[in-house]
Amino acid sequence: MTDYTDISVTTADYVTTVEIQRPPTNFFDHSLIGQIADAFAAADEDPDCRAIVLASQGKHFCAGANFGTGKGDNSGSRDFTEEGFRNTTGILYREGARLFTAKTPIVGAIQGAAIGGGLGLALVPDFRVAAHEARFSANFVKLGIHQGFGITVTLPRVIGQQAAAMMLLTGKRVTGEEALKMGLVDVLTDQDNLRAQATQLAREIAENAPLAITSVRATLRAALADEVIKATEHELKEQQWLRATEDAEEGIRSVAERRAGNFQAR
Repeated sequence: MTDYTDISVTTADYVTTVEIQRPPTNFFDHSLIGQIADAFAAADEDPDCRAIVLASQGKHFCAGANFGTGKGDNSGSRDFTEEGFRNTTGILYREGARLFTAKTPIVGAIQGAAIGGGLGLALVPDFRVAAHEARFSANFVKLGIHQGFGITVTLPRVIGQQAAAMMLLTGKRVTGEEALKMGLVDVLTDQDNLRAQATQLAREIAENAPLAITSVRATLRAALADEVIKATEHELKEQQWLRATEDAEEGIRSVAERRAGNFQAR
């Protein structure tokens, strides 16, 4: 059994639950994403696993990425430092791409916020079961930067190009009810029933012929991992130059201060 520092992995009734344990906000870095990817890879090789539930402890599913200094001190999770973008984001995206190589179907259990990179993580599963209180946002333009984590590919794939453009160009927050209507969420439930509903959906998948499930899923997600790798290469380039702009500085400040940004296009 692999020793994980920030996740737990349990298996019962052919369903493996991978729980992120960085509450309450569950900010991620390349270490956490690597652990999740390792857990997914192990589940693929486990004959007792036929479906995965990806869940989180705490108030929020994932409030975004930790773009710290790149020195391993976890600084700057809310600051999106230029040094962090230069030193750590490429590693993060390489680990993130591994999530899309998983062969086993994944159900996400989404509570609270799935914001920015957290939205990207929520788009890894095949299905999303969300609490009514969940909210989703691709808030990158409000921060003055470009979207990342393969959202360029995964968001339009789930909700369509037009709805994705609406989310990406407005940076608006989407409620659980709105997410259900646009297809971003597959099941909406009460917070108290969230994990049970996600597990039930995973069990419905797991009760079917496992070789057929793997085959059908591979067809549905053909080349997705390659598309994500290509997308993140472009996303990272755009993020890096935008992060060096004055607008990014203002965007980060304005979001932290909960006000509209005063952008100057420089």
